Amino acid sequence: MQRLHLLLAATAIATAGLSARVSAAADPSPADEARTVARIHRKIVSTGDPTQPEAMKAYTAAIPGTKVVYEMVPIPGGRYSIGSPASEPGRRADEGPRRQVVIEPFWMGKCEVTWDEYDLFMYPRKTPATGGPRLADAVTRPTKPFGDMTLGMGRKRRPAINMTQHAANKYCQWLSALSGHFYRLPTEAQWEYACRAGSTSAYCFGDDPSLLGQYAWYAENSDFAYQKVGTKRPNAWGLCDMHGNVMEWTLDEYLPEAYRGLVGSAAVSPQVRPTRPYPHVVRGGSWDDDAEDLRSAARAHSRPDWKSQDPQLPKSIWYHTDAPFLGFRIVRPLKVPPSEELYKYWNSGVEKD
Repeated sequence: MQRLHLLLAATAIATAGLSARVSAAADPSPADEARTVARIHRKIVSTGDPTQPEAMKAYTAAIPGTKVVYEMVPIPGGRYSIGSPASEPGRRADEGPRRQVVIEPFWMGKCEVTWDEYDLFMYPRKTPATGGPRLADAVTRPTKPFGDMTLGMGRKRRPAINMTQHAANKYCQWLSALSGHFYRLPTEAQWEYACRAGSTSAYCFGDDPSLLGQYAWYAENSDFAYQKVGTKRPNAWGLCDMHGNVMEWTLDEYLPEAYRGLVGSAAVSPQVRPTRPYPHVVRGGSWDDDAEDLRSAARAHSRPDWKSQDPQLPKSIWYHTDAPFLGFRIVRPLKVPPSEELYKYWNSGVEKD
């Protein structure tokens, strides 16, 4: 019954596809966008952030001009084997072959981005115009949705859902402009590394799926809806809800044999940069998935039918209508790349489908 309710509620946001037409006219030119990114980059490098791993500490920050806070957890650099062994129950072919990957240090959001945070991005009037917002206002933001984006599942401390990868990228750019720190989506390799937290088992806590309910909201215990973030046990590095609650966007294009190309002694911070609107990698499984879909190595990907109820042509570049299981969390790399790289992280070039 609850799933039927979600399906019916999704029709209420189908007209959000109108935002694709409205925002297209207001989209900045590539040159204007590059100038905005360059200004954000200058603000970031002027903050005097730590540049050495030993200086990395966990921190809680308020979104400037608000009382809404988010928590960031330091993730140490290291080496691990991406993917799963052939013997792992539930393993799929796209989880191999296993390859050694080197990951540089970064911070990651302790929890998935919540509506408390994301609403400030969607509704500009909710962010007081003090300090950094003038630069943040230069970041393109989604038009107002035409329905309840939560699909009746609640807002307070619950994960934001139904955004496109483009929208998640722009949230990261907006938060970077406000805060003076470089935020982006994780790569697929970063995501799995952080989820595993040093483990080599099917889940961050071991191989026994009967323990999953202690760490995750999924099909067996979610009551057919997402739940408040951070209410389950964290992994060994202090990250909550890496298994379940909502799937999480990564930066990577999905390729079934992506790992086959990771050759040599180890690949350093690999990423498959997008070349098309679909499919892109999502990780972690959701409140609507079975245990095997929440394994650390389990891969999933975006699909055009996540916008099947959007009647507009072209469809929205900001909203999905049929992805109530999809959200994201942010990372902050220790090393700040050049402005040109920031542009590529926040503008994939394949946003319109």
